[in-house]
Amino acid sequence: MLLIELREGHPADSIDLKEGVILHLDERGLPLEIEILDASKLTSLEEIHIMAPLEAVR
Repeated sequence: MLLIELREGHPADSIDLKEGVILHLDERGLPLEIEILDASKLTSLEEIHIMAPLEAVR
């Protein structure tokens, strides 16, 4: 399973986007995290690129 956290909070609801891909929502209906079941069958770690937010430009 791969869990991508978009923001902190406690899930109050979820939506099945497609088989094995679940979007968890907070109490206001805003996205909290994306859960991908059996992620290793879809991709490998070598194919995943993690991008950190850019720091504010001075």
